[in-house]
This record gives sequence, structure tokens and C-alpha cells, in this order.
Amino acid sequence: MANDKLGRPSKERKALLRGQVSTLLWNGKIETTLAKAKSTARIAEKIITLAINSYEDTTKVVKEVKGADGKKVKQEVLNDGPKKLAARRKIMSYVYDLQEQRKEKESKETFKARIEGINHPLIEKIFNVYAPKYAQRAKDKGNAGGYTRITKLGARRGDAAEVAIVELI
Repeated sequence: MANDKLGRPSKERKALLRGQVSTLLWNGKIETTLAKAKSTARIAEKIITLAINSYEDTTKVVKEVKGADGKKVKQEVLNDGPKKLAARRKIMSYVYDLQEQRKEKESKETFKARIEGINHPLIEKIFNVYAPKYAQRAKDKGNAGGYTRITKLGARRGDAAEVAIVELI
């Protein structure tokens, strides 16, 4: 199933898998056919592994920033190290840039305050939520991998395609 063509030309197949992987990483769970599920899980595992191997690579930098009164103030900022920056760029080149959505009954001010300073929410979620979580899990269990689970649901009504749920564990 690793090289499954999914009955589509390469451009369409790659776009489909990019969308499914992005949605899986954003929502944590998707329902699709078994063949697509296996391909999606395989790619998602690689992306998570890339993030785990580089998420701790940061450097402290002192920057000069203009304060409220207009004077320059020195401020310490954490920047990505070379390994994390390369991983971030590689992941950004694959996943779609999904944006944060406003929650029900959330005011505009609250929404703006929540997303302030976050340019790429999916990438931040991968590096700040998934990478530490799965790195700790790998440390506790003593083995890496196995970040996704595929659960078969049976045949779909209509075309009898095998349906499955892919979820992050």
C-alpha cells in the first residue's frame, strides 16, 4: 500500500494526500477509504518524526525592538536553530497552511488575542503540541513510531469501498 496510486494521476494523488495529512494533523482524526488511510498515516508518521527529532533545537537571540515610548529596547527572543528551521520548512512545503477558525460565541477581540503572533497555526501545533507529546511517549515506551491508528469500519454503502478511520494516538 505504500506506493498505492489510488487510481489518480500523480498531481491529484499528491494534492489529495497533502489535504488528508493536513486535516489529520489539524483535527486528529479523519474517515476515508482504507487505501487512502494507509498512505495518509505513513506520511503523517514521517512528518511527526521529523518534528520530534528537531523540536528542541532553539537559540536565544538579543534583538533591538522599539518600545511604546519610541526608544530602542533590547529583548531576548527564542529563534529556531538550523535543524528545527530546516524541519519546519520541509513540513511547511508539504502540509497546507490551515488557519485557525473562530469558535462559536467567541468575540472578535478574543479571537484576535488568541491567534496573535501565530502565522502558521498547523506548523505551531505540530512543533508545540505533537512533538513534545510523542517525544515523551517514545521516551516512556522506549520505541519511536506508531503515532497513528487505523480502525477499519467495513464496507461503504453504495460502492462497497473499505472505509477506515485514521487517528493520532
